[in-house]
Amino acid sequence: MSGFSVTPVEGLPELREGDDLAGLIVERTELEDGDVVVVAQKAVSKVEGRVVALAGIEPSEQAVELAAGLADPRRIQVILDESTELVRVRPPLLIARTKHGFVCGSAGVDASNAPEPETVVLLPLDSDASAARLREELRERTGANVGVIVTDSFGRPWRAGTTDVAIGAAGVEVLRILDGERDPAGYELHATRMALGDEIAGAAQLVFGKLDRVPVAVIRGLDVLGDMQGADLVIPPETDLFR
Repeated sequence: MSGFSVTPVEGLPELREGDDLAGLIVERTELEDGDVVVVAQKAVSKVEGRVVALAGIEPSEQAVELAAGLADPRRIQVILDESTELVRVRPPLLIARTKHGFVCGSAGVDASNAPEPETVVLLPLDSDASAARLREELRERTGANVGVIVTDSFGRPWRAGTTDVAIGAAGVEVLRILDGERDPAGYELHATRMALGDEIAGAAQLVFGKLDRVPVAVIRGLDVLGDMQGADLVIPPETDLFR
């Protein structure tokens, strides 16, 4: 492998529900077979209308208690609505399992880079389906066979800071399983699995930035097209050692 490039797709407008994300991308970059188009979750969520105005939220007693006078209980209520389980709680901080199976801060509910004050952005309902739709729309418009990854920023146990991970994917080998392969010394690998989707997401985050409002990047030069989804990176609760 000779290396790869990560190129931001710049100049996208503030996205709104119903915007033609595929069209906005192809207007600003040329895609080639083998490219991976990486899209920040908030871009997908905004286009899909996954934005909630807090003015319409009535917090429950549980939400008020968890807010602990330190957070907006309406936002806490949205987090509860998006969760199937509260994994760890230190009011007002919540680590939750989402309906997708992700374990993350605030169930992915976020007020940063929201389109308007007093609104929060939720995760897509089905981020793998979102990736598949965008991939097909890009193929129809360009003829290029590309992969698509939808990313979000997650914290990690025992590590400081966040990194982007793949929460949705289409046409990408997000998990490379090396079980049965042998290293140069002849040792047979038994439990070696590379989270390629997350590594690609982290690379794209380097050009997204957190304040630059660049939500799309194109990764070129990697041989990672395949038939997997973001769901392939989710550990089932029954095998989760951090439960």
